[in-house]
Formats: sequence, C-alpha cells, structure tokens
Amino acid sequence: MDDATRALITHAVNNQQQSTVTVLSSLLAVEDAIGYIPKEAVDSVADRMDATINDVWAVATFYPNFRFEPPTEHRIEVCWGPSCHVMGATAIIAAALQTLDLADEGDTPDGKATLRYNTCLGACAHAPVIAVDHHLAGRITPETARAKIVASLSADAHH
Repeated sequence: MDDATRALITHAVNNQQQSTVTVLSSLLAVEDAIGYIPKEAVDSVADRMDATINDVWAVATFYPNFRFEPPTEHRIEVCWGPSCHVMGATAIIAAALQTLDLADEGDTPDGKATLRYNTCLGACAHAPVIAVDHHLAGRITPETARAKIVASLSADAHH
C-alpha cells in the first residue's frame, strides 16, 4: 500500500465530523475515502477506537456491503425486488452472469466489474431494471442487459 493511501486512511479515521465516532463510522469513513477496507485500515481503526483488531473485523464482516479488495472499474446492479422479479429479473440475472462469466454475484477475475443483486433500485414502474455504473436502465431484456454491460466494459478500450 502506498503512502498516499495510508494518509487517506489516517485522515478518514481521525477527522470524522459527527460527534459520536464508532468503529462502524470509522470503517464507513475509510470506505468513502478509498472505496474499500484494507487490513491497514482495520489496524488504524482499532488503534483510534482502542479496540482489538478482532472487534473491528467483527463489525466489518457483519455488514455485507463492505469491500475488502480495491473496487473494480465498473459496477453492475440487477434489481431482483418484487416488481423486477415478476417482470423477468431472473432472466436478466442469468444474462448478466453469462456476459460477465460469473457463477454468482461478485467481482470478475480480471477486476473490471462487480455484479451485485439489489433489492430495489427505486424504479419499479420500469421493471425490470439494471444499473450500470449508477446509470439506470428500465424495461430491460436479457439482450439489452448484455448490450449495456458489454458497452460499459468496451468503453474502457476507447479511452
């Protein structure tokens, strides 16, 4: 880990604005600053909070949304909430998995994309919905889902 990242972690942990600082608020501050929770951040939070490393890991691993590896370049979310499920989210999930060559949600081996299932993307009237890099697309079909995912991944090749 480079010194700049270490400095960001230290600043995030030690300069929280809220009046009550907790292990959870410290972990959230680190993830906001660098996008994930590396081991060094767990050590830093434990020192700041006078907690054990095990206590900090217990909090960090309790919440499923924390990342422990650097974030990938792209985030694909497929909604599987009730409206999207009824309107065909299962086929959208299958298309996304196939397109990304994944067996389940998670990061692609090349570190380019993360696939997550989301309980609601807030666009139920447009079900089924996906979000590619936080851009919503509704009334999606397996084919349009594949096309949007491929387009986001191939956009990197044009930069």
